[in-house]
Amino acid sequence: MAIKATIFKANLQIADMERHYYQDHALTLARHPSETDERMMVRLLAFALHAHEHLEFGQGMTDDDEADLWRKDLTGAIELWIDVGIPDEKLIRKACGRAGQVVVYSYGGRIAEMWFAQNSAQFERQQNLAIINLPQENTRELAKLAQRTMNLQCTIQDGQVWLSDGSSSVEVERTLLKAAASRK
Repeated sequence: MAIKATIFKANLQIADMERHYYQDHALTLARHPSETDERMMVRLLAFALHAHEHLEFGQGMTDDDEADLWRKDLTGAIELWIDVGIPDEKLIRKACGRAGQVVVYSYGGRIAEMWFAQNSAQFERQQNLAIINLPQENTRELAKLAQRTMNLQCTIQDGQVWLSDGSSSVEVERTLLKAAASRK
């Protein structure tokens, strides 16, 4: 018998001063048995950074045809595709062909740096791709916030991001490894 996903509930308050987005979200996250708390919390952080009424979690961990998070327009066209971790370059290329914008949040320290270095030439060809690296010490601190039921606040201001559960707070640094080409 297969092990089932573990369900996490998160009440997430977002105050994004950069996008003027201020909302509360009641989220249900299904953590796959092979997914770590660290990866799940990076998915939650990616949600906070791109929060939108149509942004939803996908089955990216178990289905190559789905993103970890995505936003579709009313016709079903994929506007935004978000993956976390170090996805295969071929899957990123495929996502770039299907979505208007693709964002990858890489993490894992040296492994993520090596992944980017090995694939950077292929990534440069993808005009609609942005890759942002998160320091390993930050993502490990995020993992410590993981609880089956979470009340979290995310504040985004002046390029800085904080995620807090009321008793502890994590500042998350982001390093832009590759920027998407600007749209005309």
